[in-house]
Amino acid sequence: YDSGSMSEFSDRRLKKNIKPIGVSLSGINIYSFEYKYPEFGEGIFQGVMSDEVPSNAVTRDSDGYDRVDYSVLDVEFKIYNRI
Repeated sequence: YDSGSMSEFSDRRLKKNIKPIGVSLSGINIYSFEYKYPEFGEGIFQGVMSDEVPSNAVTRDSDGYDRVDYSVLDVEFKIYNRI
């Protein structure tokens, strides 16, 4: 799964089983995680936490949760396995 320039829900409040798995070349922490709610996706994902990335990559969605535009980061949003 490649998100391209899409923004993804990256608000820490929406995630569970958060585990650090690496650091990007620019110093951004990379995590594996699952979403708490199936409507945001099911499976194990790789990505960032919105509170740890530059503010120019973060937007607040109408529901109050943060989204991250991965096209401006050196981290790829991935899904490892779907449930």
